[in-house]
Amino acid sequence: MPFAKESFMHELSIAMSIVDLAQEEAERRNVHIEAVHLELGALSGVVKEALLFSFEIACDGTPLQGSRLVVKDVPIEVYCPACNMPKTLASMQWFCCPDCGTPASEVIHGKELVITALELKQ
Repeated sequence: MPFAKESFMHELSIAMSIVDLAQEEAERRNVHIEAVHLELGALSGVVKEALLFSFEIACDGTPLQGSRLVVKDVPIEVYCPACNMPKTLASMQWFCCPDCGTPASEVIHGKELVITALELKQ
């Protein structure tokens, strides 16, 4: 396993919560889930690969066993006060407008960890 134990435990806990939420919704609607779609921001503090691995483990022995976790990566988008518009950062180490270089501290996107859809089995 290429993940640090602490990181793996963090992502496993998140994966278990995702499975629980999806399972509750599946039971409520009396459906089976093929895939869980998730938006994951670069600043969420979650390692995508560890989450994908953990999701498989969290699904084991549940009605979601065999389902997929589909992750949409959300880049960091900040508001540039000089350009007066949103800008996508190239790196999370440099919170400055990529066009004019002005420091930009207002994060618009990039912190997401959101279930956006459940794909149902036919």
